[in-house]
Amino acid sequence: MMFGQLSLPIKLLGMALICGAVLVTPPPALALATDSAQDIEIVANSSEIDDRKNVTIFTGQVVVTQGSIRITGDKMTVHYDEQNDIETLVMEGNPATYRQLPDGSTVQDEARARRMEYQKLKNLIILIEQAQVKQASGSLSGSRIEYDTALSRVRATSAPADMQAEPKPGERVKIVIPAQPK
Repeated sequence: MMFGQLSLPIKLLGMALICGAVLVTPPPALALATDSAQDIEIVANSSEIDDRKNVTIFTGQVVVTQGSIRITGDKMTVHYDEQNDIETLVMEGNPATYRQLPDGSTVQDEARARRMEYQKLKNLIILIEQAQVKQASGSLSGSRIEYDTALSRVRATSAPADMQAEPKPGERVKIVIPAQPK
C-alpha cells in the first residue's frame, strides 16, 4: 500500500484499488514495482457515494486498472471508517476477476471468484465461490480461499461460505504444481 496522500474523493477511489490489488495476491506474487506509480482508473456504469454510511458502490461492468493490475466485476462496494480508511472492500461478479504481472515475470498472476473480499482489520483476503488462483508456480482452487496478509498463510476449503458447513458433493480443493524441467 504505497500510495501517497490523495485528495478525499480520489483517495477513496485510490484506496479501492489498493485493496483490490491486495485482494487476491497470494504471498509469492508481487506486483510490478512501477504499478503503484501509475494512475488508478475505475470505470463503471454508475457509482454512488454515501458519506453518511461511509460507503461507495460502483455497479455495472466495473473495471479497475493501475499499471499491470486489472480487476473486474459487476459490483464493487467499499466501506470506510470515520477517518476515510478502508475497512472492507467487496468485488462481486460472474465471476469477479483479477490479474497482475509480478516483477521479474512474463506470466500474469490471475484470480477469479464470485466474490472477493478484503477485510483490512483482520488482514484477510477471501475468495468465495468458484475461487481460483493461477500463478506461474501453480494453481489453487476451491469454494473458498483465504489469505492472511499478516501471517502470509493461505487456507483453501471446499466448504461453502460457512467454514463449518459440509462441502457440496464433488467439490474439493485442488492444487496443481507444474512439473519441473530436467
